[in-house]
Amino acid sequence: MAHVVVLGAGLGGSIMAYELRDQLRKEDTITVVTKDPTYHFVPSNPWIAVGWRDRADVTVDLAPVMKRKKIDFKPVAAQKVHPEENRVELVDGTSVAYDYLVIATGPELAFDEVPGLGPEGHTQSICHIDHALKAHDAFEEFCKNPGPIIVGAAQGASCFGPAYEFLFILETELRRRKIRDKVPMTFVTPEPYVGHLGLDGVGDTKGLLESEMRGKHIKWMTSTRIVKTEAGVMTVEEIAEDGSVKATKDLPFGYAMMLPAFRGIAPVSGIAGLSNPRGFTIVDRHQRNPTFPNVFAVGVCVAIPPMGPTAVPCGVPKTGFMIESMVTATAHNIGALVRGKEPDEVGTWNAICLADFGDGGIAFVAQPQIPPRNVNWSSSGKWVHMAKIGFEKYFIRKLRKGTSEPFYESLALKVMGIDKLKETTKG
Repeated sequence: MAHVVVLGAGLGGSIMAYELRDQLRKEDTITVVTKDPTYHFVPSNPWIAVGWRDRADVTVDLAPVMKRKKIDFKPVAAQKVHPEENRVELVDGTSVAYDYLVIATGPELAFDEVPGLGPEGHTQSICHIDHALKAHDAFEEFCKNPGPIIVGAAQGASCFGPAYEFLFILETELRRRKIRDKVPMTFVTPEPYVGHLGLDGVGDTKGLLESEMRGKHIKWMTSTRIVKTEAGVMTVEEIAEDGSVKATKDLPFGYAMMLPAFRGIAPVSGIAGLSNPRGFTIVDRHQRNPTFPNVFAVGVCVAIPPMGPTAVPCGVPKTGFMIESMVTATAHNIGALVRGKEPDEVGTWNAICLADFGDGGIAFVAQPQIPPRNVNWSSSGKWVHMAKIGFEKYFIRKLRKGTSEPFYESLALKVMGIDKLKETTKG
């Protein structure tokens, strides 16, 4: 009998537990350890921040679902992973021993790396549902006395899609409230160009996103790092290709939302052979740690090198499609190990993104996520907004039911199929 511990219960951890239940033997046991017993659908956070969704719409109480699937559930935060002892120390002083560990913790949000950044500083965040609800309260106050808005990401960020989504969702909501004419908007990003996304673009994301910004009178600043944020003022530096400072500017704002850089959480950081200097977990092509072969990792906590040098550091995103492929490969590989076989499954690491813009949007598919690619596709239209709503409803229903079948691959085919259908029915 083997005991598998899944550390974390976000997107990667919850479906990891579900897929493990299908792949393991009846006598094997699974324990999920998480600091938060409630799952929240992170892609909905931009909608929450403008009041289009509330907490109850996008959350799942995981305990009863895990119980139905015969998965032990411990809603206690981890204090430290001890891979040489095969145990996870918890903050309540207890420990959980394991035969196999899957790290699926997501990231720690590095707001502290930029003075004044984040919900405890002077900018908003949509990285967590609590942040998004706070951002909504701040937005309602802003609308009483509108002024300039800044949206974007800090240097070292690796998740750019939600920043673009929130920018355009805000713009849509401002038009609905008939105060858009009072709100200058600027997008600030470390990306070398609009639509880079940490992936060197996908299809024509550069052209599509620049066109959207021009059409909506939104200015942008690329290759830009934030020096500091104070009440109502963000100091930024535009960086040349050689790393020199081209210009320093003070940008006034009445409302700002900036995504931070990520790093690994403290319980898995600083462990030789397990984590890299940023605290992300090191894995091989089978999602397995080379130093501790009974430890696997999936999701945002996995160490992936950047695409290449940029004037301002940009990380590589771990999209839902990529995470799902990591999860499926890991479940198969642990299933093989408990039966005395060697891991042989490799995640495809593809990317699909539905970026909602409030009343339209952009979709892209990258197979694989890191170029060169076999599929490098992007498209835009109002259908993306409707597809994102459908995706939200499907995924939350899937988690509430404890369904484990992969979803993103079929979604990718459907998205591209919708576009082909549009092309063939023109005229």
